[in-house]
Amino acid sequence: MTSPIADQVAALTETMATQVPADALEAFHAEELKLDAAGVPAGVTEAGTAMPEAQLLDAHGNPTTLRQTRAGQPAVIVFYRGAWCPYCNVALRTYQRELAPELEERGVALIAVSPQRPDGSLTMAETNELSYAVLSDPGNVLGHALGIVTRPNDRTLQAQASLGLDLAEMNADGTPDIVMPTVVVVDAEGVVRWIDVHPNYTTRTEPIQILKAVAQTVG
Repeated sequence: MTSPIADQVAALTETMATQVPADALEAFHAEELKLDAAGVPAGVTEAGTAMPEAQLLDAHGNPTTLRQTRAGQPAVIVFYRGAWCPYCNVALRTYQRELAPELEERGVALIAVSPQRPDGSLTMAETNELSYAVLSDPGNVLGHALGIVTRPNDRTLQAQASLGLDLAEMNADGTPDIVMPTVVVVDAEGVVRWIDVHPNYTTRTEPIQILKAVAQTVG
């Protein structure tokens, strides 16, 4: 079994400390502290409400929706920032190893969604050998409907740019807007049964938490 995501992130942070310039690390850490202090935004979708729908794109750029992708199944929907995010890669790889097989046995779909362009989704899927659907949400339509969209502050955007990262270039809508890492469990009728939002992008929902939520809400 893979180590918890939190432990993998801790190891990643140690590695980054030796590879990323100190001023960039300082900017990222300052933003993390602000995100922790702010907490989960008011107005985030609650359990018992219908999961919003939007026109999405699959990893090859073909139009689709959550409803089409889950094909009548309950689903675990993972919102992540993009293939450029090392924490997202850690989480989605772990979900592939520890979550996807368990969900398949239960007849529950696993779907990942981000605001990046389809080629970024394809990169994420191929690099991490993901068997589940990886979709793009152009304009963060689903993210806005759920109340989980955020934008890095100017200092963070400048630090990212110094590392060669341009979110506006990578996102499907040409903006730097991203989503807070979030996991949503929906039932076969498309009703939200559980949601876990992580304002601080270095933290993620562990597989065991997701499996427990699935067992308690959709069987």
